[in-house]
Amino acid sequence: MRTFEIKLADNIFDLRDSLKFGTYKHGSYLAFTVHDPKRRNIHKASVRDRLLHRAIYRKLYPPYDKIFIADSYSCRDNKGIHKALGRFKKFYWKVSKNNRRTAWVLKCDIRKFFDSIDHQILVSILSKKIADQNILLLLEKIIASFEKTSGRGIPLGNLTSQLFANIYMHEFDQFVKQTLKIKYYIRYADDFVFLSQSKPELENFLPKIKKFLENELELDLHPNKVFIKTFSSGVDFLGWVNFPHHRVLRTVTKRRMLKKLAKPSNGSFARSAKGGFRENNTKPETIQSYLGLLGHGNTYKIQNLIL
Repeated sequence: MRTFEIKLADNIFDLRDSLKFGTYKHGSYLAFTVHDPKRRNIHKASVRDRLLHRAIYRKLYPPYDKIFIADSYSCRDNKGIHKALGRFKKFYWKVSKNNRRTAWVLKCDIRKFFDSIDHQILVSILSKKIADQNILLLLEKIIASFEKTSGRGIPLGNLTSQLFANIYMHEFDQFVKQTLKIKYYIRYADDFVFLSQSKPELENFLPKIKKFLENELELDLHPNKVFIKTFSSGVDFLGWVNFPHHRVLRTVTKRRMLKKLAKPSNGSFARSAKGGFRENNTKPETIQSYLGLLGHGNTYKIQNLIL
């Protein structure tokens, strides 16, 4: 960052000229790992490349956002997890006829989604809406700058990756809406649900969903994360277990949160989960972010425990 900023104007003009004359080449990535809670490999581009990513995102996001379905909630303005959860509950009340009928949920997840995105398929999808060959060539360079396996994968860490993921899955959204004609469908990245009064209907949809993902997008459903169950029995979706009248935090998320808060540190003390006191160095902003998250569910006991 500092190296780029020292000659900021020169570096920006160099980037402009490389784009103008078609000599731009994407640089390498800095790789690191985060746990949120599961282990994720992040690849961070250089400042120069990230500057270009942002410029591309600002140009591509508005026209694409207009064509995305309303119930796609990941990495979009005025969307997000909490609105997706609210919509999920609203769909339940509609499908269940205000809790008078059984509402069934088909929950699906794609295995290694970002690592599995096929470069050629993504470029082909982009070419449907982008006619300018110079822009397509530039996007192709960005897409080809990273691969998990040959010709596959986009990096967690690029701003453009979030948009590319939604563009890729928009093909599936259209299949769901136009071909299967499923009304009660919500997608957040590669995590999606369908609601129906009929379990056999959802069972009938599943092989069609699987076939489309495999044949058209070369994606596989995660075998351990696909299920059909009633909403009233509790549906694990987007980190929360959802019930008709409330939602509770997923057990593994709660344990991770308490474990992080219990880490020993610099001599300040707080009451432990088992009574007594422990050293505590948890930043106030971390506690506030946890409380903000917990405010979206039935978490009175754990909020008091954190406080």
